[in-house]
Amino acid sequence: MTQTPSDPQGLADRVVPLRGARAMIAQKMRSSLGETAQLTHHADCFADALLARKAALQKDGVRVSVEDLILDAVVTALARHPHMNGTLSEGAVHLSAAVHLGVAIALPGNLLVAPAIFNAGAMDLQSRAAARRDLAERARTNRLTVPEMTGGTFTVSNLGLSRVRYFTPILNTPQIAILGIGRMEEVACRGEDDGPVWRTSMGLSLTFDHQAVDGAPAAAFLSDLCESIEARSG
Repeated sequence: MTQTPSDPQGLADRVVPLRGARAMIAQKMRSSLGETAQLTHHADCFADALLARKAALQKDGVRVSVEDLILDAVVTALARHPHMNGTLSEGAVHLSAAVHLGVAIALPGNLLVAPAIFNAGAMDLQSRAAARRDLAERARTNRLTVPEMTGGTFTVSNLGLSRVRYFTPILNTPQIAILGIGRMEEVACRGEDDGPVWRTSMGLSLTFDHQAVDGAPAAAFLSDLCESIEARSG
């Protein structure tokens, strides 16, 4: 390591041009923030029932992740709140009868993609989990299709394995909503006998385009989603 007066630790400054895929992501993020009215709601959600269901499924030999169970709750909630599932373009909100569920996938090289699981609402849990794993594998080998990259109607971004509990995911335009999943942590709650009990709590963050959806219906969707996750026993 060679030190210089301007670089006492031998760590040279670097300039990293925005090129290729990184430049495309940067442009997409700028246009998303510049062309939409983004607002984010945050909520806490108990995940004990969801974790218990995952353990029960694993005992039966069913391979699913926590994310797969959350996606299952998302498509269920979207069926009850169809105003959250769609796109905004050419001055009109286009609501989709089918849920084409985008899943954000981080890739090496500081890259990010969010391909869609088409007709996710019509799949059972295991089929949707297999489709998510297939998208992740093909994303790593650059084999995603243009329709998969552009055909989503709602996206989920999962940072649950990090220390991040809440964040403000940027809309995957022209979609009108995106859900961010934050980390789980143990929290003390009041039990039935007024004594403390420990429960697993998870942070959720819903960003939506206020041009297409107002705050109250977005809050109703997020609240319903939390209740659905908290009842994930079957």
